[in-house]
Amino acid sequence: MRPLFGTLLMVLTGVAAALVIGFYPAFLTSMVVEDDEQLGFHDKIVIQFSHVVAENTPKGLAAQDFARRVKEKAGGRIKVEVFPNGVLYNETNEVEALMNGEIQMIAPALSNISERVPAWQLFDLPYAFLSEKAVDEAFHGEIGRLLNAKLEDEHMVGLTFWSNGFKHMTSNRGPIVHPGDLSGQRFRVLPSRVIEAQFSLLGASVIPIPFNNTYQAMETGMVDGGENTVSNIHSKKFYEVQKHMTLTAHAYLGYAVLVNEAFWKGIPSHEQSLIREALEETSAWANRNAQEMNASQLRELERYKGIRIHRQTAEERLEWIKAMEPLYRDFEGGHRYGADESSQSTADQIRRRLRHQLVRRIRCIGRIPAPQVSSHPRAHRL
Repeated sequence: MRPLFGTLLMVLTGVAAALVIGFYPAFLTSMVVEDDEQLGFHDKIVIQFSHVVAENTPKGLAAQDFARRVKEKAGGRIKVEVFPNGVLYNETNEVEALMNGEIQMIAPALSNISERVPAWQLFDLPYAFLSEKAVDEAFHGEIGRLLNAKLEDEHMVGLTFWSNGFKHMTSNRGPIVHPGDLSGQRFRVLPSRVIEAQFSLLGASVIPIPFNNTYQAMETGMVDGGENTVSNIHSKKFYEVQKHMTLTAHAYLGYAVLVNEAFWKGIPSHEQSLIREALEETSAWANRNAQEMNASQLRELERYKGIRIHRQTAEERLEWIKAMEPLYRDFEGGHRYGADESSQSTADQIRRRLRHQLVRRIRCIGRIPAPQVSSHPRAHRL
């Protein structure tokens, strides 16, 4: 009797379920939609975001903030998956991976972009910018428009700009006070022809080692020193394997947030707007945060006994700028640094618009102040 009752109960339950689904299909639909895990592949936009630095750096924190804001705004329709520390791609292959559609979004250093789009070499010129504000105005003005147009030729879309800060020099060979102190040193640099040219000009041997291999290279003596921002020196603990640091603020390190063009065009306009809105909010926060991090972490480095920090004087800074003049003459004269004709044309337009920054600053040499490096975060506001 009991087996018969159980069988009858199962049949009645099945009939009831069929009636509900047949007469009220919206009931089933509403159940599926409410479960985010059951969203179909075509209903959710997944953005894989690869970068090469640690999660506790300005860029690492910005990527996490962006992913959070997208989740809040899109309600599960868009998901940003962040892959830090070069676990997917490093700085030598991330741009190519983006162009090939192997990854959807990256935030490479501007130097890395210049290898593919030489017009971006502008940002690698030493002493081209003397403040965060000058960089911000260049990137978000006519200069940025020209540079982003060049990205589209390579099937990439530039969405925004994130700051890291000004670069400084570290070494194990001794304090770097005068340009001649670089002679004979092996320096780790980003893969950029302009950066390589400026260090070679001063007699250093340049070695473009991947960022995440730099600590080991410094520890083993493969390289004597390198250039980086305070936050990168702090997060990667380069201060453990470097004895000297000079606050040169000689060049700028920033990131452009790029997305694959074909992937971007496949995103509906409403979702594109949500992504841009999230990026705009993240950028405003991240650029302030980068300045504050560099300031607070510089204070920590100053307390660390294992590395000696030299603050460059105004006179020393003039000496360095004069030593870099040949690089500017090459840039002004149209030296290509590997650029094709189209990129060189764009570089020419950029150069004309930056004459007050790229030329006047060098020619009016006596007006160049000491680097504005401070452990007080308010000293570097956008």
